[in-house]
Amino acid sequence: MSNHPQAWYIIKRPTGHCEVVPSDRTDDKLHVSAKDRWGPFSSQEEALARRIGLIRAGKCQPI
Repeated sequence: MSNHPQAWYIIKRPTGHCEVVPSDRTDDKLHVSAKDRWGPFSSQEEALARRIGLIRAGKCQPI
């Protein structure tokens, strides 16, 4: 286990859905542009709350 706190990001998929992912899964393999990525957030709960705001703002589609 790491001593560093986990950061969380919101990633917008090509389908329009947004996914909350930990920082260790936000590497170059995702090929996500800056406009399709929000964060870092200090907790998963904060990222989930922000995702709801993005859905309400029309930037993400609900699942």
